[in-house]
Parts: sequence; C-alpha cells; structure tokens
Amino acid sequence: MPPYPSTSVQAARQALAERLRELRLDTGMSGRDMARETGWQPSKVSRLETGKTAPSDDDIKVWCRACAADGQTADLIAANRTADSMYMQWRRLQRSGLRRLQESRIPLYERTKVFRVYCSTVVPGLLQTPEYATALLTSITQFHGTPDDVTDAVAARVARSEIIRRGDHRFAMLVEESVLRHVVGSSDTMAGQLGHLLAVMALPSVSLGIIPAGVTREMWTLETFNIFDDERVHVELLTAAVTVTEPAEVSQYLAAFSAMSALAVHGAPARALLTAAIDSLT
Repeated sequence: MPPYPSTSVQAARQALAERLRELRLDTGMSGRDMARETGWQPSKVSRLETGKTAPSDDDIKVWCRACAADGQTADLIAANRTADSMYMQWRRLQRSGLRRLQESRIPLYERTKVFRVYCSTVVPGLLQTPEYATALLTSITQFHGTPDDVTDAVAARVARSEIIRRGDHRFAMLVEESVLRHVVGSSDTMAGQLGHLLAVMALPSVSLGIIPAGVTREMWTLETFNIFDDERVHVELLTAAVTVTEPAEVSQYLAAFSAMSALAVHGAPARALLTAAIDSLT
C-alpha cells in the first residue's frame, strides 16, 4: 500500500490489519497455515496483516471463511470501505460526473455548525458565483476527463451554498490574496465573483479574511482544507480528496488555521484588497 498523506488513513488501515491478524491468531494458525488454507502466497498474508496491502472485499471474505469467522465479514468490509473513503482519488469520486459529488456533501454541511475554510488556489465553493463555478468546474471536468454534467453540478453547488444564509451555521473563511488575482473564466466572471465576495462579507454568519501577498509569514502556504466542527478535515490535493479524523491531526489543522488567521486582514483592509483586484481587471 502506498503511503497516505494522513495519519488518519494510516491508523484506519493499521487497525483493520490488526483485526485480521487477531482472527488468525485466535484460530491457532501460523501465517503459513493461513496461506495454505486460502491458497495465497505467504507474502500476501504478511502484507495484509501488516497493512502494507489494502484487502479487497473478496480478500476479507476468504480470510473470515478460513478463520471460521463469517459473522465478522460484514463489519470488516465496512471498516475497509471507511478506511478507503479517507483517501479517495478524484477520478473515483467524479467517475459519474460532478453533480453527485456536490450533493453527497449536503448532509455533512447541514449538520456542521462551525466551518473553517482555507483556500490557497480558488474562491471557496460556498462563496462562488454561478459563472465562476461554471468556469472552474468546466476546467476540472476537462482536466480529469470526467463526464460533463457541469450545468447540473453548478446548480447543485449554488443550491448547497444557500446554507450561508440560513440556519445557525458560522463560517470563518481565509483566502490568499493570489486567489483574487487568478482569472478564472474571464475578466467579467472574476469581476462578478469579487463583487460577490464584497457582498457576502456583510452577512453576519460569514467572516472572510484575506492573507495579503508579500506579508512576512512563518506559516507557509498550504493546500486547500475545510474543517467541520473541530472534528473532521477535508484536504484537497490535485489527484485526491483526503479525510482527516484523527484528533491529533485535526488539532494540527486547527493550529494552522489559527496561524493563517493571524496573517489575514478583515473588514475595510480586506475590502480594499478586493477592490484593488477588481480595478486591476479593467
């Protein structure tokens, strides 16, 4: 199994591997006995027990059958899929298009009370205009070669974004100033998007901070991440989405967000940066 960029994923994989090993030990079988019983090479048994190889559903079924533990098959498969979902390649998440991905996150967004969002590359999804979202999702679809359902995906994203105007949710969002200068779509699209950011800053539920370019900083620029109620973090990489739930690791992202917040400007200084970015488009 390749190394994952998250200890949460590693911990979940290791816990599953240890459960498989315990099942074998409970039977009194050695690793070689297990290999003979399953018809596998001893090296495969070793890789599954050490977490170096992630098991398939069929591997788990064969393992439980060999250990006379068929009653645990369903639980182990569920644990395996949970671990797998912590590191999901975009090509898997987007294989049927982008709309379902947008809709799949609605339950999490609905139950989250406090959102912390840091974006170093694009405007946060919850603050995107339809035109900006269309340009961005079109680029993503073309780059990843996924089915083109951009129109439906944009509609789903915009509908999901209504959460910032209802309920008792709170949103603390940070963006690098460079995000304001990256022209996504066209100059008109960017001008509309930046104007929208000026408008949403007035919402009582939204705090938008901008980290000025050129500011002296000890906290380096990070990948985009979203923190949900201090319990869960979604990290966006080029090729995959990583879910972090390990408390110690979540704490590191909270600390990083706090450090980024100290670098950001809010209120009038932030509006001045947005206005300057709009003026640069004309």
